[in-house]
Amino acid sequence: MSRVVVVGAGLSGLAVAFRLRQARPELELTLLEGRDRPGGTVWTEHRDGFRLETGPNGFLDNKPGAVGLCRDLGLDNRLVAASEGSRRNRFVYIHDRLHKLPSSPPGILTTPLLSVGGKLALLREPFRRRPADAPADESVTAFARRRFGKEAADVFMDALVTGIYAGDPEALSVRACFPRLAQFEDETGSVLRGFLRSMKAKKRDAVARGEKPAPTRAWSFREGLRALVEALAGRVSVKTGVRVTRVERTGAGWRVRGEGNDSWEADAVVLACPAYEQATALADLDAALADDLAAILYNRVAVVGLGYRQADAQAPDGFGYIAPQHTRRDVLGVQWCSSIYPDRAPPGFVLWRVLCGGAGRPEVFDRDDDALIGGCHREMQQALGVRGEPVFRQVVRWPRAIPQYHVGHLERVTRVEAAVGQHPGLFVAGNALHGVSMPDVAERAAVVAERVGAYLANGRREPAGGNAPPAG
Repeated sequence: MSRVVVVGAGLSGLAVAFRLRQARPELELTLLEGRDRPGGTVWTEHRDGFRLETGPNGFLDNKPGAVGLCRDLGLDNRLVAASEGSRRNRFVYIHDRLHKLPSSPPGILTTPLLSVGGKLALLREPFRRRPADAPADESVTAFARRRFGKEAADVFMDALVTGIYAGDPEALSVRACFPRLAQFEDETGSVLRGFLRSMKAKKRDAVARGEKPAPTRAWSFREGLRALVEALAGRVSVKTGVRVTRVERTGAGWRVRGEGNDSWEADAVVLACPAYEQATALADLDAALADDLAAILYNRVAVVGLGYRQADAQAPDGFGYIAPQHTRRDVLGVQWCSSIYPDRAPPGFVLWRVLCGGAGRPEVFDRDDDALIGGCHREMQQALGVRGEPVFRQVVRWPRAIPQYHVGHLERVTRVEAAVGQHPGLFVAGNALHGVSMPDVAERAAVVAERVGAYLANGRREPAGGNAPPAG
């Protein structure tokens, strides 16, 4: 009987273990987690009738990974879609005012977020040629200013980066973080032209399948994303409170060592823990590989849950707002959770999630809970006219929240995959290499599980392609 050890029971490790169990129920499968619960950042706190997401607030269906995982778990009938208003209406907070982000070309023409010159620069995007000396990889800011002009880059792309990565658009790689933007330019010479062509192709494919084209939607569960974690954990056995210190090669396969005298023998090992934990585990096995993994930086994010009486806290119909990081505000953004999904707050109350820290204001993360809550509440008073004090308060801190795909990230991924391929039976998963979203993680977990199965079926010889990333 083949033995597999999966290290890390966040969404990635849970999904890898579930896919392995699905395909090969006879496996001797061990799933180790250093914390006292599975799920990693994906979790829902239930208290006093409020349901606060500690990490992601939901997931999109623009990729099939997360939706497919829910379907295969039998959870698809429990999914709830985000409200229509939250899909259509998103805001930015700039110049001490809330502004709706344009959602269509006419909206770009009328938005007060850009000057006339900024609008003209954006509309000239389809006619701009890529410079011959443009680098193979460039920052999000450099790419956006080159394609859309400085104003649009500093407002829209900063807001996009802040909302997804809480990162520095001057440092993040456009090809790693937003590969479709770079792909559109490569294939059509224009981001806008490529986007329109992609939308037409999506519509054509839907019609060919006899379906009505549908916009991308966000999804969760009435119980919160914790429902997905608990369903996965119920299908595989998780050993919590186990911190892995080292992964060793043995004559017969692998040994995973924990703190103390704990160890587990394996024919294959999947490291689905964060990159810095992977680096620690692999330091003695492959120092260069460990150094590359350790070089993937993470930011610091605090999630502050604030519950108010509905009469005291009114917000526009929508998802929430972003404060682009160049504005240097204490708050990165706010999600109006009880307007997005049902049952997030008791009747007569609202629940908002305020996000703080990130690459732009890491010092805000260090404030004590009272100072952090007080600062967030004052921002809600200023931005949204909140009157009463919060009746629900909760702070969740992530000292290493989101991996940051800096310029050069794809080259690092190539080195990591090549190095891992030199150690047959070793596999890496997680969100540090191939995408930070839940759909990305679920998709990658399925790929890794398939490769582990192929490795074991192939007599523990690396199948063609090894650990290489999937094409495209």
